[in-house]
Amino acid sequence: MPRRGIITIDGPAGSGKSTVGRLLAQRLGYLYMDTGAMYRALAWKALRMGIALEDWEALTRLAEVSHITLSGDPDQMRVAIDGRDVTEAIRSPEISRAASLIATIEGVRRAIVAAQREMGREGGVVLEGRDTGTVVFPDADVKFFLDARPEVRARRRLEQERAQGRDVSFEQVLRETLERDHRDQERSASPLRQAEDAIYLDSSEMNVEQVVERMLEIIRQRLPEETSSRSVHS
Repeated sequence: MPRRGIITIDGPAGSGKSTVGRLLAQRLGYLYMDTGAMYRALAWKALRMGIALEDWEALTRLAEVSHITLSGDPDQMRVAIDGRDVTEAIRSPEISRAASLIATIEGVRRAIVAAQREMGREGGVVLEGRDTGTVVFPDADVKFFLDARPEVRARRRLEQERAQGRDVSFEQVLRETLERDHRDQERSASPLRQAEDAIYLDSSEMNVEQVVERMLEIIRQRLPEETSSRSVHS
């Protein structure tokens, strides 16, 4: 039986990667991998252990010995580290900020990327993150780069932050979004960039369903045997 497809979705924070990735995986009957959740799980463990975010050597060792898993259906993905479910615990702003810093460490990324490749090597997977198409699976079958204007992404994140009870202004979230963009694009280890063979999609004026439908159209063209042999629901 031929290997099933590997689909990657990269892009900046707030572009809609997670929502789109989950729905796309559902439609294809694929495993969904939120690669950023793995960095958040490691950040959660580091903070609990009292490891300073500036201690790159300790964080690299932690990444090398930690066992992070993603499981469950796309809309109910569970994240565990060393057997402990941390799905809800890793969604706080504090963990997100710590994960963003940890993700700049080359040794940490090397360990996490190795784990991601192992989980996705059999195919039948949709990965979303910032380097899934450039570093994790540079030979992926279909690559997307999902983007949106900074103010649109900030508005989306503002809604998420307020839903979590955080009292924050649009100006603050926009500033944090731009700072995150700069950090992701300028880091030495796997900087955020569009792969040369990735398909660029701007979601600023598109809803989730429109983005997913456009991706499915492209996947059907690129992987006709795979999509015709499976039930892909529109």
